[in-house]
This record gives sequence, structure tokens and C-alpha cells, in this order.
Amino acid sequence: MGGDHGARHRLNERCKNVSKPELEFFDTGQVGWEADPRAIPGLFMKVLSRDEATGDFSSMQRLDPGCDMRAAGVQTHPFWEEVYIVSGSLVDLNLNQEFAAGHYACRPPGMPHGPFISQAGCITFQVCYHRPAAPAAS
Repeated sequence: MGGDHGARHRLNERCKNVSKPELEFFDTGQVGWEADPRAIPGLFMKVLSRDEATGDFSSMQRLDPGCDMRAAGVQTHPFWEEVYIVSGSLVDLNLNQEFAAGHYACRPPGMPHGPFISQAGCITFQVCYHRPAAPAAS
């Protein structure tokens, strides 16, 4: 598989103002899980890439079996958050609804969500980026 080196060069030219690192496939097992800064027992995160200039990042989050995020309350963020559940499931206590592997969420800045619990454990992949949300239609 030789690939189109010209296409890769064109892509690199288009992305030269992006400060997230260029990363080819790598084993995410090489990146360690870190305890969530909110000190919620059983909640861990591994950042896979980060743009230091904008704060944008891609990460995985792990909720161990029995993880209870009620102490964090309902969450909102000043950034877009896209979340894909890779394995397991979690329950949004505010919605009283369980979401399992294969479910996806796209949350604009300020969208409330959670708190969550996970009885069986859950791993998510998420992309967070700072762009203004479109103004609400009037």
C-alpha cells in the first residue's frame, strides 16, 4: 500500500496552522490512565492528542464498575464535546436513561448532561473543541 504521497502533502499543507500533533496509528495502551481531576473514585482519562494553543483535545474516559459521578452534578462545558461509547454503558441520572456501546452524543457549549453512573463500567472516546455554538434560531 504505497498511498498517495501528494495527497498527504496537500493534507499537511492544509493543516499546517493546526497545533495538534500529526499522529499515525499507535497503540493507545501506551498512554496511561490518569485519575480525573475532580477526584471522582473510579473515573479515569487518557488524553490521546491535544492542541495546546486552543485547548482542543481527543481522549478516552473510563468509568470503572460502580463509578458514581453524582458529586460532580450536572455538567456543562465552554466547548463542543463529542462522545462515542466504545464499551459498557452508563446512565444519565438526569434523563433516567441508559446509553450503551455504539451510542454517540454531540454537545454544543453549555449543553447540560449527567450526572452519570456506570454499574458495569464504560469506556468512551471523546473529542472536545472550542468553537462558538451557532446562535439559536429566532
